Amino acid sequence: MKHVSRGGRLPLAPHAPDGELQVGLTMRGLDADFACFALDAQGKLIDDRYMTFFNQPATPCGGIALGAVGPDRDGFAVRLGRLPAAVERIVFTAAIEGGTMAQLAAGHLRLVGHDGEFARFDVTGQDFAAEQAVMLGEFYRREGQWRFMAVAQGFNGGLAALVRHFGATVDETAAAAAPPAAPPPPPPPVAPAAPPPAAASVNLEKRIRQAAPQLVDLVKSAGVSLAKVGLDKHRAKVCLVLDISASMGSLYRKGLVQRFAERILALGCRFDDDGEIDVFLFGNNVHQPAPMGLGNWSDYVAQMTRRYPLEGGTHYGAAMEAVRGFYFAEARRGKRTASSRQDLPVYVMFVTDGATHDEAAAERQLRASSHEPIFWQFMGIGKSRKGKGGFLSGLFDSDFAFLEKLDAIDGRLIDNADFFSVASPDEHADAALYDLLMTEYPGWVKLARQQGLLG
Repeated sequence: MKHVSRGGRLPLAPHAPDGELQVGLTMRGLDADFACFALDAQGKLIDDRYMTFFNQPATPCGGIALGAVGPDRDGFAVRLGRLPAAVERIVFTAAIEGGTMAQLAAGHLRLVGHDGEFARFDVTGQDFAAEQAVMLGEFYRREGQWRFMAVAQGFNGGLAALVRHFGATVDETAAAAAPPAAPPPPPPPVAPAAPPPAAASVNLEKRIRQAAPQLVDLVKSAGVSLAKVGLDKHRAKVCLVLDISASMGSLYRKGLVQRFAERILALGCRFDDDGEIDVFLFGNNVHQPAPMGLGNWSDYVAQMTRRYPLEGGTHYGAAMEAVRGFYFAEARRGKRTASSRQDLPVYVMFVTDGATHDEAAAERQLRASSHEPIFWQFMGIGKSRKGKGGFLSGLFDSDFAFLEKLDAIDGRLIDNADFFSVASPDEHADAALYDLLMTEYPGWVKLARQQGLLG
């Protein structure tokens, strides 16, 4: 076995003539997430599907797969012959969310062929300073042959810096528009408090691991999607608005609403350090239960529906008015006459399975709220009839024509809403859902700043 030092190189063919080998990874003393990026000749990711990590554990070609390697809990199995011809480099990385790489007790990257380990690259905290991510090593093509190079290059921005560096789908304008971190102002008397200083995010990560370990991967997945659109440092309040009309009954009984709420809570943990999301319920009436957080998440929906049983009727406008009134004191006083400015925006996840009984009120609320730092993400459960045909299709698909209209309604200061429909709350995998939730929000953030809605 050969010990490789930083910058050292060696050919892979003598040890893996068929192009199949494993890369074992360990970072003792740190809770690191490992990722692998398949890059083209320009050093950019050839396709978002070729970033291999905890929430996307294999490339579509089967050339790279995440998994344990012998005594190493983390690593990758690599089949070079299966990779697209466009792949010129394969980079193996590690990232952490709290602390720095200088706290690394000992780490290594091992290369393992059919006959066992044939190369090892050791690293320690002395190799780094304040970095939160590192390129440990890479495979690269040279004259048609694959070679390995030990790298140990650090990045200060964690996983987000790696995602940007390798050219995944990142909205650089949104990232550039993000304001520098500053202490938040005192909260208004009714709305929830602004997030604590950045150090609190480390404490929140510990709280998640202790109180809700099942949510750890969800929080990480949400973080990857935010990094793609340049919002990894963005802060916002998250509000979940749930339809409790009787037609939603089977979704509640099957646990689908609970699982969806957990995914939104994870997004809230990425957006806000308090580990909570506000919740509103609507049917014939509007209710505001206690927030969903790390202390009550596991059976939150069951407890909530016992206290607030399902109702008849669906009233978007009444729910939207209640949400606005909670976050903005001016909204409670009637018609808005001037725009509202706050440092912390509100991201509303609005979930329903049917048409509303108060369309005019909903239109008024959306237009008025376009002057406030609040974004409405509507999700209809039951595929929209739009684009579908046939008598039976019309009978059984939900009709979201109004939500489609609301998504494009005129008379607003800025576009402050997005809509999509799903057949079921669990239709999309976690990564796909979080990407979907960030379709229009980054653009709204930019417009809200331009219009003076965000500090």
